[in-house]
Amino acid sequence: MKKIMYLLLAAMAVSFGSCKENYSQGEKVGNLIEFTKKGVVWDSWEGSMNLTQTGMNTSGEPFYFSFDNDRADQDSLIELMKRAQVEGWKLKIRYHAVWGFINMFQNRGETDYFVDDVTVLDKDFANPLKRIGNGEHGRVVDTVYVVIDKNEIFNRTKK
Repeated sequence: MKKIMYLLLAAMAVSFGSCKENYSQGEKVGNLIEFTKKGVVWDSWEGSMNLTQTGMNTSGEPFYFSFDNDRADQDSLIELMKRAQVEGWKLKIRYHAVWGFINMFQNRGETDYFVDDVTVLDKDFANPLKRIGNGEHGRVVDTVYVVIDKNEIFNRTKK
């Protein structure tokens, strides 16, 4: 019985000792889908972002992130995120991920990805027509629809 207790204590020590505050670090680029303050026991700012690649939205899972409740210096970043969501800005988020029991009770945030910095990359990302010309606003002139008939293509390739 004593050996089992020692093994259990040793396993717990290794588990708690292997927790890392900066398990990984990185940057993500995209536009916000959601940015809200929520929580059952601890309220935290949570967000999700559509990732972009070469200026277009990518398919796949959004990137979910949190603002760390243990930091008090993030009020300006939170205000920037609120405005970016309303305006549709393209953002670059620098983050770090934690690993282990550091955020086990989700007292710091719902995810293990915590925002360190936010940079606005494009304030006109949601409206590309604003960028046309020397301050001139673009306009849509006409819309063209193309219908591809597979039978017609098949008949033409047979000839």
